[in-house]
Amino acid sequence: MTPSPLAARLPAGFRFGTSTAAYQIEGAVTDDGRGPSIWDTFCAREGVIADGSSGAVACDHYHRVGEDVELMRRLGTGGYRFSISWPRIQPTGSGPVNAAGLDFYDRLVDRLLAAGQQPMATLYHWDLPQALEDQGGWINRDTVDRFAEYAGIVGDRLADRVEHWIPINEPNVTSMLGYGIGQFAPGRTLLFDSVVVSHHQLLAHGRAAIELRRAGATSVGCANNHAPIWPASDDPADVGASKLFDALWNGLYAEPMLLGRYPADLEPLLEEVVQDGDLATIRQPLDFYGVNYYNPMRIGAAPESDGDDGVPFRFFDVLGYPTTDFGWPVVPDALREWLIMFRARYRAALPPFWITESGCAYNVGPDADGVVDDQDRIDYLDAHLTAVAEAIERGVDVRGYYTWSLMDNFEWADGYQQRFGLVHVDFDTLERTPKRSFDWYARLIAEHAALHG
Repeated sequence: MTPSPLAARLPAGFRFGTSTAAYQIEGAVTDDGRGPSIWDTFCAREGVIADGSSGAVACDHYHRVGEDVELMRRLGTGGYRFSISWPRIQPTGSGPVNAAGLDFYDRLVDRLLAAGQQPMATLYHWDLPQALEDQGGWINRDTVDRFAEYAGIVGDRLADRVEHWIPINEPNVTSMLGYGIGQFAPGRTLLFDSVVVSHHQLLAHGRAAIELRRAGATSVGCANNHAPIWPASDDPADVGASKLFDALWNGLYAEPMLLGRYPADLEPLLEEVVQDGDLATIRQPLDFYGVNYYNPMRIGAAPESDGDDGVPFRFFDVLGYPTTDFGWPVVPDALREWLIMFRARYRAALPPFWITESGCAYNVGPDADGVVDDQDRIDYLDAHLTAVAEAIERGVDVRGYYTWSLMDNFEWADGYQQRFGLVHVDFDTLERTPKRSFDWYARLIAEHAALHG
């Protein structure tokens, strides 16, 4: 079989990996001392999850971890990004350590290393202990102190073996969807007042980075969800609305992390939140800049008749591109252009990039022969890795690509309706079936290794 041209275009040392998150795969939500999280509470509310499900069982990764690490070994990836469940470590978000929870991740790290998988650990992928939410959650500045303590606990146990650390996954999603519009846990609707959540999560990122490095961590980065923001038209109102949303979705997180400041247009919203020294704490040196990329967004001004909800912009369909089964536009060129433009904007302030998430929902299941023929996912991965290769050829330093996700899982407010995995999971039997995309990814990885050593 002729090797893929893509294998030759990606440089020597380029890392292929997979990503998951604790609440989406682990299950076992009451096992071994784990406390409740905001997602356990949120899922119990009627009507907030599309299929009425929860992550109570999910993929049962907590009990099937050996099987899942063996899948990674078969795949041949060099790294695995996972998240640590805070309520497994500290059931109420503070106080004594739950030894069984910490032991689980200790064993996971050892299993990963034995299977050739370098661990990339995320401390927070949205499963805040419910006890902290009862005290205000990320609105309460005290949560920053609790998170720093938690980071120190985990770092002291695992920093000697975890290659890369990410304190907080996608703070913009938590802030906007969880506290701004109530679509995600904890389901609050603060609208623009949710910027306090953004600031506290950024501050927690900085405090955690300090604690992780104190514990011996040598590589600390981020995993920010970034999207190119396109105006709905050339009308100045639409252009202005798109610039405002770009500041809220992208700049509000990139600028303080990289430059130690907030976007000028948003500073008035943060005047009563930011304290002396906060921005210096947020701007900790980053060893890598993690990008979670899925698709561009098209934004326009809200019609005057809609303005009474306090939101000055509206979302419009991105036209002219195919879509995933989730309805998300597939625009790999936008990833290439975003990497190039982001590098041009921040230059010396930027560390190397890692694509810490990129993937697609296609919901095909096994055929009569047990084959999951997800050609659309193969095409998606090929196109997006090609976009990364093109960005590298233009001088952008991208070190690796971690696809979302290793396996089908609980997809937040959409429950089990959307399948992002390289591995199909039957949520009744929990049987794992590698898809054709799994075989394609494994072959690409093997070809790259053969070409580059």
